[in-house]
Amino acid sequence: MVDPSTRAAYETHATDWARRRRSTDPGPAARLLARLGGGSATSPPTPLRLADLGCGPGFHLRHLGAGALGLDASRAMLDLATHEAPDAVLVHADIAELPLADRSLDGVVASKVLVHVDRRHLPMALAELHRVTAVDAPVELVMWEGDQDFGPLPGDPLGTRRYALWDADHLVDVIVGAGFAVEALARVPDGEGVRLDLSLRRLRTLADTVGPDMRVLVCGLNPSLYAADAGVGFARPGNRFWPAALAAGLVTADRDPRGALRRDAVGMTDLVKRATVRADELTPDDYHAGLARLERLCAWLRPSLVCMVGLSGWRAAVDRGAVAGLQTRRLGGRPVYVMGSTSGLNAHSRPADHVAHLRRVAELADRID
Repeated sequence: MVDPSTRAAYETHATDWARRRRSTDPGPAARLLARLGGGSATSPPTPLRLADLGCGPGFHLRHLGAGALGLDASRAMLDLATHEAPDAVLVHADIAELPLADRSLDGVVASKVLVHVDRRHLPMALAELHRVTAVDAPVELVMWEGDQDFGPLPGDPLGTRRYALWDADHLVDVIVGAGFAVEALARVPDGEGVRLDLSLRRLRTLADTVGPDMRVLVCGLNPSLYAADAGVGFARPGNRFWPAALAAGLVTADRDPRGALRRDAVGMTDLVKRATVRADELTPDDYHAGLARLERLCAWLRPSLVCMVGLSGWRAAVDRGAVAGLQTRRLGGRPVYVMGSTSGLNAHSRPADHVAHLRRVAELADRID
């Protein structure tokens, strides 16, 4: 969620901030419209569902056309936006908890709003953005470059705002994990530092549900198209992961990855983010890039234990001679437990086997520092 002290600063100083920052440059709104094809700042493409998330006083929102959605956590900023974009639909909400339907947006501007989210919580804010955008929807994201998990900036005129600053490569890793492609990235010197302007594309895949203090990070091989469309890993009715995880006491609700992270400290990701009909569509390059990203993710967020679901995937990517159980190979310095696939097509494992493996995973995770 957006930091409460930052929200309070905007509530108190919205008018002064808008006066100092007033701009006629359509910036990310113009880039979004150009990517949508045929649109301009004066004639946006229609009928598309466009949004400025973290719209502030509406400087970008006004370029998105009548009926565009403007969302902000500050009521004072939305009051200003009513004058800048009188034909917009304005919503008071937090960007990390969007009151929007799945796949309801065709294009999004999110300019310097996610800079106010702790770096460790950005994956879940991006997962929420992935949820509400349609497949192939373009997103224009603006962030600040630097190295800071979350804190104030020296000389901030509003005093109490807190910022996350990002290394570009690390940010791209997190964005890819959230189910977006990065189509363009520009480092732009700005009066307040170096800006990262990113053009993203929402992919037909799953978003990671990860964060700090995870007991277990569950890692599938790659999403099926069915799971990608459902927005839930292991989603098919015949897949035995969720029943086994419930029976093992690893999670407390069925097919609820966000709840698993929030309530049970169980995160979820994939070795390869590309969704396919069948696993044999994956290439050695897919495995190589996916394993490298997973290493970096584990080194950053440091889950107590990584549970790789799919022995064949681990063998293909890491160790051809691996057997189920705790591995000698670690990921990002974190221990790894490998178990067989929970697909209903896996005739080598019984449901009771999956329960036993996940019960062991839970026990190990509670013992590991």
